[in-house]
Amino acid sequence: MKYITSLFFMLAVASGVSRAQSDSSPSVMQALMQAATSATLSDAQVVELSRESIKEMDAKNPVAAANDSYTLRLNKIVSRHQTIGGLPLNYKVYKVPDVNAFATADGSVRVFKGLMDIMTDDELLAIMGHEIGHVINHDSRDAMKSSLNRSAIRNLFGSTSGAIGKLSRSQLGAAADYLLGAKFSRNQETEADDYSYDFLKKNGYNVMALATSFEKLAKQSGGGQGGKVAAIVSTHPDSASRAQRVRDRAKRDGLAR
Repeated sequence: MKYITSLFFMLAVASGVSRAQSDSSPSVMQALMQAATSATLSDAQVVELSRESIKEMDAKNPVAAANDSYTLRLNKIVSRHQTIGGLPLNYKVYKVPDVNAFATADGSVRVFKGLMDIMTDDELLAIMGHEIGHVINHDSRDAMKSSLNRSAIRNLFGSTSGAIGKLSRSQLGAAADYLLGAKFSRNQETEADDYSYDFLKKNGYNVMALATSFEKLAKQSGGGQGGKVAAIVSTHPDSASRAQRVRDRAKRDGLAR
């Protein structure tokens, strides 16, 4: 079974962790990795490709039903935040035990059951705020464009006259590998942390939830939980240091002792 490394949050793109399923075939992936033309994908194409790839992922993963307790909880948490920065958001829960979440350029936000099991409502908002920050800051879009433009997947658009809707399911699955395999710089991660902090502060939430979410990840990654948690922060700044940075800022803002 082919797996996709999820993109998102401190929940990050880490090999072997927090993976959702796709059905992209090795032969398609091999073809996509071959050199191609120098064509450049537009912002609109990346957004459309994100949207279509997420549809494919949703079809291949256990999505919580509308009346599922996880869906009801998530809907309650995000009820005030259906649009952020002018971008309409759509939320779903993957009933997968891994501790993760991700957001993509089209405004799709997916939260894993394993993350919801260990985080409070405010901590989940903090994590989603971070991931949405990557989207609002254009990190997700730019990373996807960069990755896609380096691969032969751009030829798919030329071969289908730019009609993404004509791509096969295998091609969409392969595209999702690129979309969700984006990596962010430490500076981008810090900026996304700041976005989440500002989001929490602006909306009257406890900004310390961002710190405690990092601390939970740091504790579990060192607590014998194995790859499911430890790899989450492997490509990001240290969770404990990030938590301390939030605490220091909250003290300066008079929001913590």
